[in-house]
Amino acid sequence: MSCDKDAETRHTLDCFRDRLKRLIQVEPLLDLLHFLEPDRKDRIKAKFREEGNISAATLLIDEIIHSKNCEQGWSRELVTALETVGCKHAAKYVLNSPPEPTEEAENDSCVRLIDLLQLTLVNMKTADVCAHCRVMGLLTQEDQENILKLIENQGNIGGARLLLKRLVKNEAGWFSKFLQALEDTEHHELVRELRGEPCNEDGEAHKSSPVTDKEFHQAATGSLRKTGKKQRSNIILLKSIITLPPVKKSIIPKSTDIFEEHKRDIVLRDYQMEVARPALEEKNIIICLPTGSGKTRVAVYITKEHLEKRTQMGQPGKVVVLVNKVPLVEQHYKAEFGRFLKHQYSVERVSGASQLKISFPQIIEQNDIIICTAQILENSLAKAKNGDEDGIKLSQFTLMVIDECHHTKKGGVYNHIMIRYLKQKHQNQLLKKQDKSPVPLPQILGLTASPGVGGAMSQQRAEEHILQQNTLLVLDKNSVMNHTLAVVFLSMLKKITINPVYGMLKDPFGDVIKKIMDEIHEHADLKPLCEPGIQNYEQWVVQKEQNAAKEENQKVRVCAEHLRQYNEALHQSNTIRMSDAFRFLDKYHNEELKTKSIADEEGTVTITDTERFLFTLFKDNKAKLQELMGKPQYENNSLAQLKTNILKEFSTRERARGIIFTRTRLSAIALCQWIQENPKFDEVGVSASYLIGGGDQSVVKPMTAAEQKDVLNKFRDGQINLLIATTVAEEGLDIAECNFVIRYCLVTNEIAMIQARGRGRAEDSSYTLVAEAGSGVAERESVNEYREKMMSKAIAKVCKMNRADYEKKIREFQMQAIMEEKVKIKKKQQKGMMKEPPSKISLSCRQCSVFVCSGEDIEKIENMHHVNVTTQFSKLITVRENASLQERLLDYETNGVIACKNCGQQWGSMMLYKSIECPCLHIKNFVVTYGSKKKTFSKWSELPIKFPAFDYTQHADLLVEDSGEEEDMETD
Repeated sequence: MSCDKDAETRHTLDCFRDRLKRLIQVEPLLDLLHFLEPDRKDRIKAKFREEGNISAATLLIDEIIHSKNCEQGWSRELVTALETVGCKHAAKYVLNSPPEPTEEAENDSCVRLIDLLQLTLVNMKTADVCAHCRVMGLLTQEDQENILKLIENQGNIGGARLLLKRLVKNEAGWFSKFLQALEDTEHHELVRELRGEPCNEDGEAHKSSPVTDKEFHQAATGSLRKTGKKQRSNIILLKSIITLPPVKKSIIPKSTDIFEEHKRDIVLRDYQMEVARPALEEKNIIICLPTGSGKTRVAVYITKEHLEKRTQMGQPGKVVVLVNKVPLVEQHYKAEFGRFLKHQYSVERVSGASQLKISFPQIIEQNDIIICTAQILENSLAKAKNGDEDGIKLSQFTLMVIDECHHTKKGGVYNHIMIRYLKQKHQNQLLKKQDKSPVPLPQILGLTASPGVGGAMSQQRAEEHILQQNTLLVLDKNSVMNHTLAVVFLSMLKKITINPVYGMLKDPFGDVIKKIMDEIHEHADLKPLCEPGIQNYEQWVVQKEQNAAKEENQKVRVCAEHLRQYNEALHQSNTIRMSDAFRFLDKYHNEELKTKSIADEEGTVTITDTERFLFTLFKDNKAKLQELMGKPQYENNSLAQLKTNILKEFSTRERARGIIFTRTRLSAIALCQWIQENPKFDEVGVSASYLIGGGDQSVVKPMTAAEQKDVLNKFRDGQINLLIATTVAEEGLDIAECNFVIRYCLVTNEIAMIQARGRGRAEDSSYTLVAEAGSGVAERESVNEYREKMMSKAIAKVCKMNRADYEKKIREFQMQAIMEEKVKIKKKQQKGMMKEPPSKISLSCRQCSVFVCSGEDIEKIENMHHVNVTTQFSKLITVRENASLQERLLDYETNGVIACKNCGQQWGSMMLYKSIECPCLHIKNFVVTYGSKKKTFSKWSELPIKFPAFDYTQHADLLVEDSGEEEDMETD
């Protein structure tokens, strides 16, 4: 672990080099650094004598970074030494715990003010001030001795200069203490001067005029010359901003208008400015920084600079910020782009959840910055290509920010957008050859915590993956990711701790479930290829169900469906409580029985012999399962290990705040209930809640965006300190700082691992994997760690490629991407040309095989929803209450569930479209007969049939006629 910490410290020293060289006191520090060889120390001391402290500090940092002979654990020795000699501010940076950017900027301004007023301050009573500063902890004993010695040898002014040099190396907060020391030693005039209250000739306090953002920026960046009147105005300006409050209070009065204006300034740290530089030079780049290190803030800064530069040049500027999740639209608007830029530019957000009724092109035209989901932009670009007036073109934008740009891969919406960009770029090259004006294209700025390696098994394939990322984001050489390399793995890297959990010697609950499954296997004459309870078994049983549906083998189909539920229950009993697994099975069987007991005019739904066997089988074993679930000695060891981890985190940390990632929504809810019901967790102050996705599922009610937001706000405010989340929380969402992350029996790829680990943003945060030994989870996580290192090497290798080789490779990949897109379009066109009329297909119930309808009876609403509003179809269905959340979506809403009258199989949902009830069919619930073949589909888009659009007028007229006839009958 210490080796990893030493490596991280080297990264941090390199990242904060410019800051540290101004904060380190070299001479006293060297005496405490025992890990450095004497000859190295001599070189540094010589540099100190010849060129001063900053040059010596620079050399010291270089020696530490490049030294290969340092003893293990030297990083801890360095931090201790810095703290001992009074360089606590530098120690914070070495520990990668710098102040917030705004606080850092305030401190820099205080340092600059001391520098500007040095000619006045050196006249203080140095010995007295020095004594008070020593008591306040601003100076060490050695500092005080050196200052007093200098006063004795060179006089008061020499000692004052050394005191001021030493003061500014303290961590933030030193300025107010220094003011107190001056006040205590009766330097009232100096205090007023530093607080921005200098006296005029009549002895009245001078009042400075209001300060503009531009003046503050010029003063804070030192752009005004430090001579004559301009120096004086610069001093007054800095004082008016920094030193208004009285002694012993905060440096900046946050209620003042000046502070409110200053808050809008975007202050970047040194490493953030470094990664932003190529983009400020109008290059296409990927900013690859760890989660929590401020990628979005850098993007906001680049956006502001981009728009300001174009305004100065008299050119229009327009920025689009693309995200891949609806919640991120609002998050980026409120937390970043809107917060910092809406006072200066018009910023708008658009997503599927937006309430804006004007068209997307109008929004583009009326605003400077547009934050939207990528799909909305892609839809509008497609419309423009088809000649639709509602479409827009890429040329309307001057900067495109792509959040989580690692999703720019085959088939994704980011991919479609960038292929359009790539095609236009190549067309522009042809236009230039023909002496024609090229079509303007926006600058590209990609943001990611990890580009990944695309499942690469070798270093070469990893490098190709990085090159393909550069290809799709149209990056140029020397702006790839070279400026991010120094900070990609900053010391935010956290070593994973793997807690292997060994299986129980006895699992009677699981044995009962397996016995039930064996009886089902025998009943349906099924021979599984592997043991139940694992993912391979689930894949096998799903395939059996699909084949049985196509073959109209209802016995095997329904058995396979029940086996799938038992397999899920086995997984639950191995990861959450036996009681959760039992409740899951009990709920499933109760709901299935309910569908078989729906009364209507013609009686009840038919129950087959196989269904009766399955219901009886569960009923016969129900009591045994209930008995076993009440015996805690048979609970799984994974849950016990998780309990140990949670209690440890909350018992050893002063303020614990963490996230547990789990595989399913069901397990997230169950784990949350387990924690809330256990008094041990309450004793250590655990306040838990779950966070799951918003997509509809039949088993678990999804979370709405408002519910997600409420949970995250409570987590941020501290009302909740433990989140149990599915992968929805891994990426993008703004989650307050955590100091521990646990992945519970869950592993995906290296990108997800980096994203999840990045949620632990606080200092000394931990990242732990709890997994059953032999399950393969721990092994896959180790593979992810290996791929992460492979990714780092691949980025470095790509960045070191010479220009000719890089450009050759990029051209190859670009041509490959364009050709693949052309082939895809051609295949799609051919598929479209082959589309048969709807009359060629028919639908039958997936469960009972009863004929449902012909394709001729199906129409499409808004080119998306497939409905059947025929009278014949209405006689085949029964409508039940929709158990999942009802959501209002544009002109329609879901009202209930439609099911087969014969067997109770769910067929879809009842939609209310402009006051017309429309049964909407979900193709996954049917078997499609096409000619002599039977097939199952998961999406309508997989079916090569073109259905007609829903004729609203025709159906509305029919409804009006029917209602008119009813009125006539009533009149008669």
